[in-house]
Amino acid sequence: MTDLVHRVDIALLPDPGRVLGRLFVPGHEHFTEVESRATGVLGRILALDEEAVRETLADVLSRYAGRHRDVPSLLLRSYEQIAHRIPPGAPISQERRLLLGAWFTQEYSLEAAALFNPSIVAHPDQSGLDPGQRRFVLSLRAVGEGHLSSIEFRSGVVGPGAQLHLDPVPAHVETGATHQTAHDRGLFAARLEEEGADTESTRFLLSRLPERFLDEDLDRALRALSGQSVTRHGAEHTAAVARNLAQCSYEVWFDPAAALAERVLWPVAPSESHGMEDARFVQVEDGRYLATYTAYDGQSITSQLLETTDFTRFRVTQLAGLASRNKGMALFPRTVGGEHLALSRHDRETCSVTTSKDGLVWRDATPVHAPTQPWELIQTGNCGSPIETDEGWVVLTHGVGPMREYALGALLLDLDDPTVVLGCLPWPLMRPTPDEREGYVPNVVYSCGALRHGDLLLLPYGASDASIRFAFVDLPALIAQLLAEGPAPAIRANSSA
Repeated sequence: MTDLVHRVDIALLPDPGRVLGRLFVPGHEHFTEVESRATGVLGRILALDEEAVRETLADVLSRYAGRHRDVPSLLLRSYEQIAHRIPPGAPISQERRLLLGAWFTQEYSLEAAALFNPSIVAHPDQSGLDPGQRRFVLSLRAVGEGHLSSIEFRSGVVGPGAQLHLDPVPAHVETGATHQTAHDRGLFAARLEEEGADTESTRFLLSRLPERFLDEDLDRALRALSGQSVTRHGAEHTAAVARNLAQCSYEVWFDPAAALAERVLWPVAPSESHGMEDARFVQVEDGRYLATYTAYDGQSITSQLLETTDFTRFRVTQLAGLASRNKGMALFPRTVGGEHLALSRHDRETCSVTTSKDGLVWRDATPVHAPTQPWELIQTGNCGSPIETDEGWVVLTHGVGPMREYALGALLLDLDDPTVVLGCLPWPLMRPTPDEREGYVPNVVYSCGALRHGDLLLLPYGASDASIRFAFVDLPALIAQLLAEGPAPAIRANSSA
């Protein structure tokens, strides 16, 4: 299958110098220690004389000036988060405030452990390009200390033809400002049911909420529910679940002046406290960009939804339904037959198509591809949103085989009924080459989405979680091969890609 794929000699490597300034609370740096040591540390800092404060602050500002855009503002934000621990009436100079902030700030290296699993979409700004060029946005999964994942971005230009250019990466990163967002009552009802909230209490709560509601609307409805807790024994649990669900939907706003590659989506909600993983972006028919990603809270995983029009403001919300469970959900770029569609791997090992009336609650799933070939017998799933062609929906897949090696495959689904498989490659489209096998997770090639560029697919992919690389796929040749193979290929021996 080497004639279908052309690898490009370009790679994105992790840069441990891309650091965020985050709040640091002594005693909370390890999961095994739950008591803060802030009081003792504060006492020692407050005992410093002013000369020591000035000298130490000058040293901090000098040594960290180039690592962050505005170090004093960073330190002041940390100070404001711990200021309630300062004894009342204590005289605190501005220099001491900044220095207190420094002792309660740490740098977090976003890419220190891994950089991988990219997706790609057309950039919202296509101005200033030459004929045959297209600007794109890459989303990346970055992993740092504690295996905590966040979502980063890069940009570049493809074309003419198979030419590829990546934009320079700025030194600084930022997480944006978090804001509340409106909640969908139907989604809220579905999630309350999934989380085991009391039926009667849920009905009472929802009856006091409009179809779209804000946090203050929920607070009022919860106060009303609390007033009936004597006769509604499930009220307390329902209220706790509702508050947790509300925290899982929010918005993030970035400074429009910040470069795209400076913006980082950092875990905010309880459901994603241990990471935001594997975003699969797609541009849908109304021009918006949507992405599903895996939210991990340290114990369980679920699919959540990102929405943006410009990669400056993002809305985050949960999804509901059986098909939204587990990893690897990918949205179709348009509705089919009036319904929203997505690829799902809710059973952990089969590629399915699921439908939704509103794009939020996904209850059914029809299997379209099970692990049948030797290179995918452990599990199979998608590598991003389907790509529409005149012949059908092209779906790039992944399979896990012997030695836990990840390889890429492909399906062709019917345009009008994507549960109908028109073609399936019986061998890998791509598998790790010798120089792609070493990394954080060895023997892996994996992608979260490709971009059509004429008769080519630009395919970014993670190589053993150690780098992001690029390949071009001959789309007409791939489709011809899929149609020639048909929907039910016999099991046959692996071949190299």
